[in-house]
Amino acid sequence: MFAGLATGVGSILAFLYKRLDSKFLSGALGFSAGVMIYVSMIEIFFKARDSISQELGEVNGYWYTTIAFFGGMLLIGIIDKMVPTPENPHEPISMEHLEACMNENMELVEEANSSNLMRMGLFSALAIAIHNFPEGIATFVSALKDPALGTSIAIAIAIHNIPEGVAVSVPIYYATKSRRQAFLYSFLSGLSEPIGALVGFLFLYKYLTGTVFGLLFAAVAGIMVFISLDELLPTAEKYGEHHIAIYGVVSGMVVMALSLLLFT
Repeated sequence: MFAGLATGVGSILAFLYKRLDSKFLSGALGFSAGVMIYVSMIEIFFKARDSISQELGEVNGYWYTTIAFFGGMLLIGIIDKMVPTPENPHEPISMEHLEACMNENMELVEEANSSNLMRMGLFSALAIAIHNFPEGIATFVSALKDPALGTSIAIAIAIHNIPEGVAVSVPIYYATKSRRQAFLYSFLSGLSEPIGALVGFLFLYKYLTGTVFGLLFAAVAGIMVFISLDELLPTAEKYGEHHIAIYGVVSGMVVMALSLLLFT
């Protein structure tokens, strides 16, 4: 719930944009990517391999884990591909575009057709709901294995959901002139994440043998690495400078490494 509804936070921040520091946002997105990449490649992948290897043997465990890892990437890649680029919240939003949308005096906004803006906002909300569903399952499975790990992943996903809230709220606001509607649609788009977790609990929990858990865990790692490389890092660079984004990535990795060491 916490991770998914961070889209609502993005909606609020969009209306306070003039007070935002884009460099800070760039660093935060890079930080989120660093956390997700490090925990996926260093922790989750190997926990998944160990879980499968205990039932299927070392060689088969490694093979199945690797296949599931890239299978997770393929799944989120297919979902991403199915969403048209103009309405896809995983396509980076440039600061120039956001500035144009948030400045009521810009000719671009004045001449925009409200029905097209509303369509863009609604499609963005639907796209975010589709993307967030597997993320909800990922957070649930991770927290089930290790609550501390699940918390770290939830925080990282929450950070990356904030720009998605911006993608929904800005066009809907300029189509309806209603901050309430813009916030509501942005808020609702994040609900698919806790729904994904609920589906994981109701339909996957009873089948979580060591092998099934390992396969899901490996797929989770693939999903998070793909999101980091496809969305977080490009968006971080759009919002700020290259080095700030990279400093955020390294900082995220260091913090994640220390947290794993402290709770080992």
